Amino acid sequence: MIYFFSIVLIVYFGVNFYIFKHTSIVFKTENSVGIILKALFFVVALSYPLGRIFERVYPSLLPDMLTKIGSFWLGAMLYLTLFFLLLDIIHLGFSLFGQASIISAKSSPDLIKKITIAIYSVTALILIGGYINALNPRISKVTINTQKSIGKNFSIKIAAASDIHLGTIISNGRLKRFVKMMNEQNPDIILLAGDVFDEDLGPVIQNDMGKLLSKLTAPLGVYAITGNHEYIGGVEPAIKYLEVHNVTVLRDSAITNENINVVGRDDRQSKMMGGVTRKKLEDLVFEIDKSRFTVLLDHQPYNLNDAVKNGIDLQISGHTHHGQMFPFNFITKAIFEVSRGYKQIENTHFYVSTGFGTWGPPIRVGNRPEIVVFDIVKVGGE
Repeated sequence: MIYFFSIVLIVYFGVNFYIFKHTSIVFKTENSVGIILKALFFVVALSYPLGRIFERVYPSLLPDMLTKIGSFWLGAMLYLTLFFLLLDIIHLGFSLFGQASIISAKSSPDLIKKITIAIYSVTALILIGGYINALNPRISKVTINTQKSIGKNFSIKIAAASDIHLGTIISNGRLKRFVKMMNEQNPDIILLAGDVFDEDLGPVIQNDMGKLLSKLTAPLGVYAITGNHEYIGGVEPAIKYLEVHNVTVLRDSAITNENINVVGRDDRQSKMMGGVTRKKLEDLVFEIDKSRFTVLLDHQPYNLNDAVKNGIDLQISGHTHHGQMFPFNFITKAIFEVSRGYKQIENTHFYVSTGFGTWGPPIRVGNRPEIVVFDIVKVGGE
């Protein structure tokens, strides 16, 4: 973990240095405006790491403000870097062909300054649009026909969500809307596929978010599994907090009721982050009644063939956020067999949710947050 966060910090400050270097022409003014803009740049660039550190040491309004400002800057870092890289590539292209670039600070300082301001303006528009998009989750509906037993009503409705990331950024307002949207679906059962919390549990406790979580209602119960962020923030307190607020955590365990089986796996990073080796899927399903419809909750959608081999009917995952911000979706599509949405492999149905919340920047570009409603319908036979 120390090595990981060290690499993250090196990359973070390296990217900020690159952006600062390209922005420095805007700071070169003869009046005090340039000095103010430079100071503002450093405050904004340092706000996220400082906010995260202070919220653990001294939870208060100041670290909350720093974290929120810094989270937007994380999004700005991506698009500013991409735009400035494009500028450098164009400049390099002129150099390779032995021509003087018209977009160099030496030959056209006024033009470069205008281009830099334009890049910041376009980035700001992208962030605003992405923020509005992140505030408007959709209900995705999936119907799955089965010949397996799902109780005497011959259908069951599952409301599922992943990656809520409750904390400083996703707080009471968004959680209240989440609970309302979930309950409005009138589900038979509610399933939360990991990363209910962001990282530090402090803001969750401070804002009494558990009171809202406990308002989730479904006749067959509310169940959750761990995600990698539960381990980052401390898995045992996270599980205890959920359990106290009427959310049953399935940690390498399964439950069976008169309708379905629900199998919940511990997060695949449990060994690395918590020193806990999760059980094999075949051990979890060994004693369950396979004649009943079986749902698997596994936060990270790796090794999908395991679910197929073990007779799982529906696997619900999250984690990917489908990249959350374009063009990261190309990376998640390259890493995961399913980056978002529905896929069927043999007799097993898979759904990878884009998630309800956000991690880092409260921004989504190129995908929508969602709650997923599954209508499981028995067809044929008695």
